[in-house]
Amino acid sequence: MWRSAFDDFLLQRLKARYLNPIQSLQDHGLYQGEGFSIVAIQVTLVEFLAATIAGISYRFLKPGERLKVYEYDKSGKLFAEFLATEEPFRSEFSTVLAGEFYRNVRCALLHEARTKQGWSIWAQSDQGRIVDGNRKIVFRNDFQRRLEEFLDLYRDRIGADLRIQEAFIRKMDSLCFE
Repeated sequence: MWRSAFDDFLLQRLKARYLNPIQSLQDHGLYQGEGFSIVAIQVTLVEFLAATIAGISYRFLKPGERLKVYEYDKSGKLFAEFLATEEPFRSEFSTVLAGEFYRNVRCALLHEARTKQGWSIWAQSDQGRIVDGNRKIVFRNDFQRRLEEFLDLYRDRIGADLRIQEAFIRKMDSLCFE
């Protein structure tokens, strides 16, 4: 039941909105800047996955408003904790590196159409790494493989973990009914 819920609802949504567009950019890329588009899509996917694992939804707060239960309005901590604690990312991201990645890659790409503080985007590493924190490089193709690996791990976990099941239901409810 949980595997089909994952496959039929979440995975189909992710394929249509994230995975297939990334694959198209990778397949037809000329190494002329498409890495920025790929990583921009990837970092929005990371935030979505982090929110799905937590079972929370983003809400922009107007002055005087307060968050409800299972809502968030700031993504930095959520994003960085996800990379620093979830497999298969945690072996490459410390909390500090994940925070730097959030600020100088995720936020810089989404808000300024660039990376900051010397970060660059390369197609892939020789060792299959996602990031090189010392040289400030994100390897987009390796990052993509790890995102897909995370989805496989999540699919396996959802059937056995009540906390993840409850979070999944909250997230799907927010997507379908809001």
